[in-house]
Amino acid sequence: MKKLMTASLFVALAGCSSVTIQPERIAKITEKPTYQESRPFFLWGLVGEQRVDVKSVCGAGKVLQMQSQATFGDGALSLITLGIYSPHTVKVWCDSQSSVVMEANNAN
Repeated sequence: MKKLMTASLFVALAGCSSVTIQPERIAKITEKPTYQESRPFFLWGLVGEQRVDVKSVCGAGKVLQMQSQATFGDGALSLITLGIYSPHTVKVWCDSQSSVVMEANNAN
């Protein structure tokens, strides 16, 4: 029984997943995102709808990549609550040149 519980724990925590969306086909960005936040979902992610307004995140800048990811921490929380609470981490990357222009305009 103990081996079964250990194996189940390992499989549950190893099941991290991500969905990446890019408006234009580019190489996957792995640097620090412009925006990152954990969003709540319930019943193993089947219940809940979350939206991120990328126009407010990037302003006049260009959105390069968006990602929804079940991280190790998200999986651990889901496991502890037996799937009742299953958060996902949302990330958005903006064009840094456009963001710099936007910040300069806001400063004036």
